[in-house]
Amino acid sequence: MSENKGGLSTKRTTLKLLSVTVGMFAFGFALVPLYDIICDVTGLNGKTAGQYVEQQNERVVEDRTVKIQFITNNNGEMPWEFRPETRSLEVQPGELNATNFFVRNPSGSTIMAQAIPSVTPFRAAKYLHKTECFCFNQQELASGESLAMPLRFIIDADLPKDISTLTLSYTLYDITEQISGGLASN
Repeated sequence: MSENKGGLSTKRTTLKLLSVTVGMFAFGFALVPLYDIICDVTGLNGKTAGQYVEQQNERVVEDRTVKIQFITNNNGEMPWEFRPETRSLEVQPGELNATNFFVRNPSGSTIMAQAIPSVTPFRAAKYLHKTECFCFNQQELASGESLAMPLRFIIDADLPKDISTLTLSYTLYDITEQISGGLASN
């Protein structure tokens, strides 16, 4: 009889551990949309919104200039050269602006990449509107290939007066394996 209790106890423990494992796995998946919601509500992480549709009557604030700085980073083992063609611009809020970012793939293979933007100060992220950005799409470069990637943006005329400098940072991720793995499973 004591063996039966021991077997029942082992089954309960195994069932509890399995439940905890499944719960942790589900929680991990729930974190991604939860993180996005928290960032949208609080403005944390300087996440920018998606593509902005330019308005016909954008109000340009002609008596104010704002400095925007551009920073680029490569994540992990990403071998690409990645840099802004211009490190900073002085712009007027409400005005449409354009610049380019340069990438080159010096590796011996084709690589697919995705750029993720971040804006500081974080509360300024909702005032930076991108009408065209390489970050909206994945970029694929063959070995030795280079590309000038465009960015067109507007800093909202309602940007708080105490913000005079914004920094737009991009981190470039190698997503080749995720893309090829996703294609292989379809």
